[in-house]
Amino acid sequence: MQLLAVIYIIAAVTFILGLKMLSHPATARKGNLIAAAGMAIAIIGTIFLYEHDGRNLHNYTWMFAAIIIGSAIGTLAAKKVKMTAMPEMVSLFNGMGGACAALISISEFQDIGIEAAPGLHINILPEGGQSRLLIILLGLIIGSVSFAGSIIAWGKLNSRIKDFAFKGQHLLNILLLIAILFVAAYLVFNINDGNFYLFYFVFAASLLYGILFVFPIGGADMPVVISLLNSFTGVAAACGGFLYDNKAMLTGGILVGSAGTLLTVLMCKAMNRSLTNVLIGSFGASAATTGTKKEHGAYKEISLSDAAMVMAYAHKVMIVPGYGLAVAQAQHACHDLEKLLAEKGVDVKYAIHPVAGRMPGHMNVLLAEADVSYDNLLEMEEANEEFSSTDVVLVLGANDVVNPAAKNDPASPIYGMPILEVELAKTCIVNKRSMKPGYAGIENDLFFRPKTSMLFGDAKKVLQDLIGEIKNM
Repeated sequence: MQLLAVIYIIAAVTFILGLKMLSHPATARKGNLIAAAGMAIAIIGTIFLYEHDGRNLHNYTWMFAAIIIGSAIGTLAAKKVKMTAMPEMVSLFNGMGGACAALISISEFQDIGIEAAPGLHINILPEGGQSRLLIILLGLIIGSVSFAGSIIAWGKLNSRIKDFAFKGQHLLNILLLIAILFVAAYLVFNINDGNFYLFYFVFAASLLYGILFVFPIGGADMPVVISLLNSFTGVAAACGGFLYDNKAMLTGGILVGSAGTLLTVLMCKAMNRSLTNVLIGSFGASAATTGTKKEHGAYKEISLSDAAMVMAYAHKVMIVPGYGLAVAQAQHACHDLEKLLAEKGVDVKYAIHPVAGRMPGHMNVLLAEADVSYDNLLEMEEANEEFSSTDVVLVLGANDVVNPAAKNDPASPIYGMPILEVELAKTCIVNKRSMKPGYAGIENDLFFRPKTSMLFGDAKKVLQDLIGEIKNM
């Protein structure tokens, strides 16, 4: 057991070190591998060294079969997933973590039932069982909500599930949550062999709450929801660490829970909204029908040859990547354009908005896959300082994160949200497939500004054609 304690300490250190390294793109990959190695050590150590009541674990065949099957599925899924599907895969995997925590709680609760004396109609918990039952119920509730909510988020991200809301839904959600907490508290203090079934009511009600919790939240808020549900899974895993007195599991769960919570807060700040507003406001679900109608006038298009000419002879070009870049799988073509412009003496940088894409860091991951230098990625505050001295901004599939309505239209659903101030540049070229509104469902006034020109088409083909035009100049 002493050796196992040392192993858990090593694992905890790797988790903390890995999380620290994840904070910067240059070290994120190595940090992920270090944390994964720590988890592998903790798992192997637990399987062979863990003791309970003087007994070691057994059923090694089942355990290693599960590890091999799960590892194979995870590896194949990660290798085959497209960058456009990365957010939904993250949501799905997070949901599996919540399901695991809920199943642990169910298993441990059944052990409590086995210990009960048959026919006893008073408090049947053994000594210390009350606090144990409290942790079991917390793990069950949080894990079930995380699982059900993550599955709904996964379905919404891949368009299998549409936004769904009805009048009074938020009130129903609140009442359902109160009922779950009330029944759970009742079980902690009054459980007996006649009301065991209430535990499964809590389980079913928590699943229902997770579904109703995510259903009305609009697509534009999915990055925040994914981050929040990730923190839920971490807390649920920490409950499992308490149950098994497993320091590695406890540390990992606390780190995931706290990191997810901090990321959620930061993303809400980046959108200038409170978490309550995200969860209740349904931004993106009904945004298209809110606010006032506004006449925007006409937009103007730019030809490929003119766009190539403007960019090739510019001093500074800023590229703003968005979800459209991911949809077109155009990150490599984008990097090729960047390198070609750099060879001509153009200073090329990327402006990254915190909530661009469908998950936290989506654009960073996308560009990292194409080996874009991390030094060329500018965060929103730094990029906004440089737009006024930028000759050309090339917006690739981004919409809501460059919408000036966030600054100057109080009637807009995104009013107050910090944006990339691309309209300050001398020229703005926007690549989109069509004039269809973005994920928030609102029109973008930027497209009708005098300094803005539209370049329609698939991002990958447009970039490849731009490269060809510049080479022929």
